[in-house]
Amino acid sequence: MRRQNIANLPRLNRLMDEAGLDALVLRSGQNFTYLSGVVYPGTLARHMDLTDSTRPVILVWPRNGKPVVLVNKTAAGLVARDGWIEEQVPYEAYVDSAHAKLGELLMRMGLAQAKVGFEKDYWSAAHWETLQKAAPKLAMVDCTAFMDRVRWIKTDEEVALIRRGADLLDDAYLEAFSRIRPGDTERKVHADIIGACLRLGFEWAHGIFNVFRNTVPYGGESDMVIEKGDAIRTDYVGYLLGYPGHQSRTVIVGEPTAEQKRDYAINLEVHRGLMDRCRPGANVHDLWAWTMGEYRKAGWPDHHMLIGHGVGCWWHQQEPILRRKSEHVLEAGMVLALEPHVNFWHVQDMILVTEGAPVLLSPKFNTDKAFVAAG
Repeated sequence: MRRQNIANLPRLNRLMDEAGLDALVLRSGQNFTYLSGVVYPGTLARHMDLTDSTRPVILVWPRNGKPVVLVNKTAAGLVARDGWIEEQVPYEAYVDSAHAKLGELLMRMGLAQAKVGFEKDYWSAAHWETLQKAAPKLAMVDCTAFMDRVRWIKTDEEVALIRRGADLLDDAYLEAFSRIRPGDTERKVHADIIGACLRLGFEWAHGIFNVFRNTVPYGGESDMVIEKGDAIRTDYVGYLLGYPGHQSRTVIVGEPTAEQKRDYAINLEVHRGLMDRCRPGANVHDLWAWTMGEYRKAGWPDHHMLIGHGVGCWWHQQEPILRRKSEHVLEAGMVLALEPHVNFWHVQDMILVTEGAPVLLSPKFNTDKAFVAAG
């Protein structure tokens, strides 16, 4: 049975009309998955992400009429089994030019002279030129920021899926954290967390598990041995039907010191203060500036890359990025992953922005204190 389309189609149609777009041509993982319902794994996933792929899968979404997927034989099976789009147009991978075939398809759909949105950051210059030659009267415009605006207001079905993913990720954390012992390595516990994510039902997962003594975060898990007294930073994502469970939890091995308790509490207070300020109409830059001001009061570093971000299918980190100088304003219906953090003190939660107070989507793991593993 085909999945039901859970994308925000009323918003998509309204914004297409405002922009005067006759159609969209989408090939990035986040937009293809969002509008097709198809979640590609492994090698097929890489072909969604590589702009120079010779075997892309491309979605043509007309404002009026039925959408079509241009697809090679290897990738066709999942479109038929999992997606909600019925019509496929095949091409022969490594032999046919998918982009020349796309030009032919647009002509058959009556779009050869239409105004069509393309994700310009997912098209190589060579492929862009190929399509222009195949359809010289086509009006090609960039729709990258346009699609960000569509995706950042979630449907109820999307929120429910993200909430379920959050619960599963916290289950994986609680399970793996309970097994941490001095003498384990970062690599060992990382493998345990990833294994728990896959066993609980995620399609794939990635993230970091870093002891504070490892001074290169996001550098990959090492053979560093965990010792009693270590504090540990995490930042994982598990994908469920393409949508993320995405939280960060802090672990301390053995009884925390007074300094560790103090620093964790400082960061948690800033985290929850930021959460409460995530209301409709809030300016993203102002939220960033408030957070930096709170760190400054604590004597902590006060200039950070981001304090959180929107989430969505395929790739968890999406607009709005909560950063300095952003002009975005929060709207009800956004789902945000909040992660203000300093010096490895990293709590991250997902929230739903509502007309009133924000709703915590990831409450299963009690973050009032850092998790204490057996010392």
